[in-house]
Order: sequence, then C-alpha cells, then structure tokens
Amino acid sequence: MTLRAVIYTRYSSDNQREASIEDQLRLCKERLVREGWELVQVYRDAALSGASTLRPGYQALLESAREAAFDVVVAEALDRLSRDQEDVAGLFKRLKFAGIRLVTLAEGEISELHVGLKGTMNALFLKDLADKTRRGLRGRVAAGRSAGGLCYGYDIARQLDPNGEPVRGARRINEAEAAIVRRIFTLFAGGASPIAIAKTLNAEGVPGPEGRAWRDTTIRGHAGRGTGILRNELYIGRLVWNRMRFLKDPATGKRVSRPNPRAEWVIETVPELRIVDQETWERAAERLGAIRAASRADTLPPGFWARRRPRHVLTGKIFCGSCGGAFGAIGRDYLGCTAAHRQGVCANHGTVRRDALEDLILGALREQLMAPELVAEFVAEFAAEWNRLQAAAGAEAANLRKELAAVERKLAGLIDAIAEGFRAPGLQQQLDDLEARKAGLARQLAQATPAVPRLHPNLGEIYRAKVAALAEALTGPDGQEALEMVRGLVARVEVLPPAAAGEAPEIVLTGEIAAMVGLGLGQAPTRPGAGATPGAVAGAGSDLFTSSVKVVAGACNLRQLTLLPVAC
Repeated sequence: MTLRAVIYTRYSSDNQREASIEDQLRLCKERLVREGWELVQVYRDAALSGASTLRPGYQALLESAREAAFDVVVAEALDRLSRDQEDVAGLFKRLKFAGIRLVTLAEGEISELHVGLKGTMNALFLKDLADKTRRGLRGRVAAGRSAGGLCYGYDIARQLDPNGEPVRGARRINEAEAAIVRRIFTLFAGGASPIAIAKTLNAEGVPGPEGRAWRDTTIRGHAGRGTGILRNELYIGRLVWNRMRFLKDPATGKRVSRPNPRAEWVIETVPELRIVDQETWERAAERLGAIRAASRADTLPPGFWARRRPRHVLTGKIFCGSCGGAFGAIGRDYLGCTAAHRQGVCANHGTVRRDALEDLILGALREQLMAPELVAEFVAEFAAEWNRLQAAAGAEAANLRKELAAVERKLAGLIDAIAEGFRAPGLQQQLDDLEARKAGLARQLAQATPAVPRLHPNLGEIYRAKVAALAEALTGPDGQEALEMVRGLVARVEVLPPAAAGEAPEIVLTGEIAAMVGLGLGQAPTRPGAGATPGAVAGAGSDLFTSSVKVVAGACNLRQLTLLPVAC
C-alpha cells in the first residue's frame, strides 16, 4: 500500500532566506521518491518563527491530520515544525493518535525519545539566541549606539570600523527634525497642550514620525514606558535601554511588554546627540508631572485599564464617515472625530450627544434592523442557500456511491480469483489497497447530512421584544451583561458630516445579522472579540449560516441602513 505523504517547510525571517523553503522541499521530495511515498500536499510558512504554532501552514497541517488526509509528515528537521517543547509534544501526540508517522531528514522517524531530547534542545536554542542577542545589544548601548529603532530627530549614520565592517546603531542629529522637537518642547513648556501642538503642526503640513500626521499621544507619550517626544531622554543626551522586556503570549503568539525594574535599566551619556537644552526639558517635565498628578493616574490599581469594561453601548464602535477614524469623547456628553478635534486633519468637526446617539441606535436595533420584510428576505435566501448546498452534497454523495460500487466489484473479482486458486505477485497489496479505499469511501458516506436549521416565522417579533427587554435592563442590576449583549448586535456606527450648514449629521448603523438572528433564536450574542462561529447561531454546524448572510447582506455578515438624523 502506497503511503500518502505531506511535506512541511518553514524558514525564519531572522536567519534564513526565502530560497530555504525550496531547498527543504527539494530534499524532502528526494526522500519521498526513495521511500516510494505519494506526495499529496505541501505546507509552507515563510518568514515565521517556530516559537509559535500560530502559522497558517502549520494550522492547515493540523486540520488535515484531524481528517486523516495523509499517512506521513516529512520535514527537514523537527525544529522546522516547532521549537517549543510543549508544541512538539502536542504535535507528536496528535499525529500518533491519528495513526500518522512523523519523519524528518535530520532525525529519521520521530519517537518519544526525539520529542524529549530535541524539544529540550530547540527550547534551549531559543533561550541561548535571545541571551546572545541581548548581550550584543547591551554592547551597542555601552558604546553609545542605538540598540534598535530610530526615533524622530535622528538619522542613521553610515560608518565603518577600522576593519572595514559597518558600525551598527550609530546615529546623527537630523537638524530639520531637531528644530521641530525644540519647537514642541518650547510650546509645551509655554502652556500649549499636546492636542493644540499636534493640530498646529498638522495645519502647517509638518510630517510627523514616519511621515504620518501628528497626534497628541505621539507628543505626550506614556509615562511608564518613557515614550513620546516630551519623555524621550535621548533629546538631552541620555540613552536609556532595557526599560521593557517582551514576552510571547503562548495563547495568541503575540509579543506583550512588561516593565523592568529601574535597577535593570541601562543608561549611557551621549552628549553629541542632545537636542533640547536642560532648562526647557525641566520646565516641560515639571508640567508633565503636574498634569499626571492632577489626573490621579498613579492612584489606580495595577492593570486597571486592561480590566476596565466599556461603560457605554457604543464604546469603540463609532467612526467618522469622512476619514474612517474613531469617534471619541469631546467633553463629558459629546462625541466627535478625534482626527478633526485632536489632529486637525479631518473636516468633520461636528459633534453628537452621546445619550441621543445611543437612544437612536437602540431604537433602530429594536424597530428597523429586524423588520418583517428583512426577516422574510433572510429566511428565503437562507432556504435557497440550503437547497444549493444540499444539491451539491447530493451530487458528491452520488459520485462516492458510484466509486464505492466500482471498488466493491473489483474486490469481488479478486476474491473469486483467489477462491479459484489464482496467485500472482502483488495480489495481497491490491486487496489491501482496495479494502482501505472501500473503508474510506464508507466513512465519507456515513457522515450524516446536518438537519436543516429551523427559523421561527415570527423571528422579527421575538427579536424586537428581546431588544426592548435589553434596553430596559441597561439601567438595572444586570446592566453590564445587558450592555455586552446589545454591543454584540452592533458592528459599526458611522457619523457623516451634515449635508448643509445647520443640519444634523447623518448616522449609518451596521448591525451583526448573525448576532441578531441568534438573539431571536434565544442565544445571547457573544462579547466582542469572543470569536463565535456564525454557523453555530443557526444550528447548522457548518458555514451555511455565514453563506446565507452574505447572500442577503453582502460581505462581513452585516446589514446596513441609514437612520434619520440625530439631534446635536
């Protein structure tokens, strides 16, 4: 029986090149030819670290393994699949459960021994690499050079050492940008706010860091991280390194920062890079300290902002219809485009009252987004899509039954020949192959077709009643839970500028159909970011619900309608 094999290839952006994948593929194919295995699929991950499993090719490999789509996985080495001990062990366990062999060119067929030893070696390699990198960066800082990154006000200085090798991390002052830095410090020390400074620079067409528009956060930065123009000590000739350390979240694969104790900071004096005089720096620092003290930010418990839940129904869901930027608080009761009010780069200077906007949106959710005619349209398109998928599934099942009948006829012929005393080389192999194919076809046909989801004919009325109950619950003891449920029904709210002076702005609400139908079916909308599967809302157990929604409402499972103007 010919084994079905897949190849996995990967290279890291830090120490390999793109051609590495082709080299790995070529060597793995040579191994397949020698073994007589059939290549059915190649999985690739380019410029991705092996420290995380959140790689498209790797995840596709796992998905196919769960479906038993192959018999052998071939890779150049175990560290191509993963450098993490836990991930290596998990992969081996899953493949072994599925009856799939794991073979690498470097280690041969992988066993429990390889998983333990090589997993430990790969993890130690990552730790050793990180230590060596930090040691090299520490040496750069000790020499007064940058440990990475280029901040506003400086250029990279191209230099060579006595051996003709490039000097990495050398910088020189960019006089044009340095003049802007001095101007920012002077304005702030003189009483101007970061928002006013950002709007002034944007109005004059002065490009910010990396050519982007200036923001107030770019200017004031973050006190704990020492970021921002006004907190960057390099402007007074002090190079500060190792304020933060970065760890990779094992759940998401993303880097997260952690502050280091001040005792671990590395500070070097680089007077040749000073841009701001000491008196101006101290005046600006004194004002920053007074603002922070007035905000009482230092009295908040650790992790307060990470745990803070949205206080309002539309927090984080309102956007400017002109520039696409976020709508934020302008004073206590009003919302406005932050790009217009804080940067001065958008013409949408209008504001809306928060309470009036929330009332309008709640009313639209209750009365318009699940109107009877829209529900009827949805149900009709849902049924049409279901019938289309059923027809396709029926055609596929007919082909499978036809092939199964042919395999059974061949098996019967071979069995009759054996019963009559016929013997030939390879006869047993043919029997094994046909039996395996017959079992595979039987498994595919045995998969039950999901029952058609049932949508209540009065779905719209049920939905409206539940939204009305949620609106009342917002002010009750279960207000936070109700708020999260209502937020799950809203995908996006856009505020467009008025068509003419004196008129109210136009509001466009985009609702989440999957969540709305789910609420009508008695299922609570998930909190934003929870990653619910739309298909599960309708009980289809597949992508049917998603497909039906797209037919009705276009991409992204959304229905959009323009509301009446809201009072300012």
